[in-house]
Amino acid sequence: MERTLIKDLNKHINEQVKVQGWLHTLRDQKSMQFLIIRDRTGMAQIAHFKKGNPQLAEQISALGTESALTLIGKVVENEIVKLGGLEIQLEDLVIENAAEVPLPFEPFGEYLPEQDFRLDWRYLDLRRDVNQLIFEVQTTAEQAMREYWLDHNFIEIHSPKIMGAPSESGAELFTIPYFETTAYLAQSPQFYKQMAMAAGYERVFEIGPVFRADPSFTSRHMTEFTGVDMEMSWIDSHEDVMAFMERWLAYTYEKVIEKHGSEIENLLNVKLEAPAVPFPRITMAEAHELLEKIGYDLPPEKKHDLDPGAERALGSHFKETQGHDYVFVTEWPFEARPFYHMLKPDEENITRSFDLIGKGLEVATGAQREHRYEVLKTQAVAKGLTVEPIQDYLNYFRYGTPPHGGFGFGLSRFLMIMLDLSNIREAVYIFRGPTRLTP
Repeated sequence: MERTLIKDLNKHINEQVKVQGWLHTLRDQKSMQFLIIRDRTGMAQIAHFKKGNPQLAEQISALGTESALTLIGKVVENEIVKLGGLEIQLEDLVIENAAEVPLPFEPFGEYLPEQDFRLDWRYLDLRRDVNQLIFEVQTTAEQAMREYWLDHNFIEIHSPKIMGAPSESGAELFTIPYFETTAYLAQSPQFYKQMAMAAGYERVFEIGPVFRADPSFTSRHMTEFTGVDMEMSWIDSHEDVMAFMERWLAYTYEKVIEKHGSEIENLLNVKLEAPAVPFPRITMAEAHELLEKIGYDLPPEKKHDLDPGAERALGSHFKETQGHDYVFVTEWPFEARPFYHMLKPDEENITRSFDLIGKGLEVATGAQREHRYEVLKTQAVAKGLTVEPIQDYLNYFRYGTPPHGGFGFGLSRFLMIMLDLSNIREAVYIFRGPTRLTP
């Protein structure tokens, strides 16, 4: 007999079905037993008369919640049952895996333990319907991102994550032994995206792992995360990248709302709306002036940058004054950017770059890249880099590379912003941080 998902029981009234799932609740009464069974599509009530099969009744009485079960029975209408007005009259039961008693914690209990403990038992925590929803949303979002790219003639690439030279800078690098030399885990696919531009692919994207040896213990940092990257050729400036990105992001919201909007509102109390395009834009110089005006003092070491408090202040300002959750902060000083960001020709030391801030959280960094070999080499030296380790990268720009730009975007941070999650640990399937290598 084929399995029937709980969401489809209403198609099988007065028929025998096989249901498989977890024991959510057991009500063991004097003459009756009621089992609430949960699968990934919903919950159903199973009724069993004890006198009909005393041996089976004993097995059921010994079950702990979250046991994995296969049940066979007849679907009948019962209007007093709150779970869809249906129940299954139990005929047979197979205990696939009995849950030990007690559980480390009750995933569906009224009170949940603190997050770090739940991460120790992540597979139990993931059984909660809100967690399933988060990763259903992630799946839909990634599909929408790919759809938009493919509709606009992009090619998907998969770049190596073991590298012979740093992909960003000398900081936040994981080094690994590699036969008789040392290799690095990729901080981004940046160099390989640009290689694709030199190869004439013109438009590429990648969704893949990114590694940062960052010792931060904040609610928004991880040492391994999923990066969403794009690069496109024949642009006039970073404005072309931003214009594409905001439309791409709005499309992603629309698809998530279409498929999950009502469930997000029910489970997370978040009413999703697609962001209006275009997003506001503010230069870094203007951002610093605005922060001073609204009374936010940046620490001296951030005179070329923004700290998390500044991002939150800017996010709040644009939400209150313009109703936007997203804002581009553009034209960052060269001191705060990688060597490969293009400098503005009319303004010394200012790059054609941007960060995207969503609800006060930086979610993406992008720029027009410097595509001229000699200029790029000069900028690398100006940043204190030695040319020899990055010569393979510099070679991409020796034989006809077009003007290009792109962005790197954090998938889990995006889920935090979209779903109003308080911690990035909620937005990633398995979290990796400075002190967490398990599960």
